[in-house]
Amino acid sequence: MSVDAATVRRIAHLARIAVTDDEVPHLQGELNAMLAFVEQLSEVDVEGVEPMTSVTPMQMKKRADVVDDGEITDQVVANAPSTEDHFFLVPKVVE
Repeated sequence: MSVDAATVRRIAHLARIAVTDDEVPHLQGELNAMLAFVEQLSEVDVEGVEPMTSVTPMQMKKRADVVDDGEITDQVVANAPSTEDHFFLVPKVVE
């Protein structure tokens, strides 16, 4: 894939970056170099390679996915002007 000058100007416009006509050829070369590098990466065979979380083998720290109230419901609603059964009461907005 190759980027032309019009594409460079469009990318700059979308990114809200002011680009002069003198800068367009330089940016075009840089973008083409980046895309060439990405194309090289797509040629690498990663079949059977496990994803890594770190360069050193380790297990990710996980917590139990449990829903609880944090055992502080009284503190949470303590400053509310009106509550009922540990819920905030708010005035009706839509009729």
